[in-house]
Amino acid sequence: MSRILSGARRRPRLRFDGWIAGMGTPSGTRIVLGHWERSPFGPFSDVMLERADGERLLLAPTPETADFIRGTYAFDTVCLVPVDVSVAGGTWTVTAGPLDLRFTTGRRRLLGFVLHAVPGALARRPAWSALTDRPARLLLSGVRTRGSAGAGRREWYGARDLRPVRAVSGSFQSMDLGGMALVEPPVRFGFGSVPRKPALTRVTTTVELSPE
Repeated sequence: MSRILSGARRRPRLRFDGWIAGMGTPSGTRIVLGHWERSPFGPFSDVMLERADGERLLLAPTPETADFIRGTYAFDTVCLVPVDVSVAGGTWTVTAGPLDLRFTTGRRRLLGFVLHAVPGALARRPAWSALTDRPARLLLSGVRTRGSAGAGRREWYGARDLRPVRAVSGSFQSMDLGGMALVEPPVRFGFGSVPRKPALTRVTTTVELSPE
């Protein structure tokens, strides 16, 4: 289980283990799914959307997860809705209030094999995320692996796998999203975006809280 990490000389840290999927659509809506198998809140999923007009929305399943996420990232609208995720082979199906989404992943490429070889204990270390920040910026446009978050928090991402998203279908508020597109422009929820090319990333996220 993930733990709240603390030390005599450092601020409390919360750890989340799971998957982040990022994708664009021809409608201009860009979607970021967080599917957390282990977290301080137990297993849960959430969805962040940015629409073509720039509105940023959070779809979260509980008041506790919504409060934490909107305290870390920036949104214009927050909606409490059930977020259900099912995975069959390489196909993910997501139902979250006004969003119905289905996407399919492909086989790992070279970078995916490199990340898949990273030991979990290493990926969980903020020092490793700090080391990989510059390579991530160079290889994956818009991606950062460390930075400052909302409410005086700091955040690190340790990637452990990467798979391309091959196909996307779905609707938001009963409007067809129009398939798959690049994540352009980058999403503006936090200090970094997801890869420009739609992808599914296995990740360990560490959030350091601000002092009380």
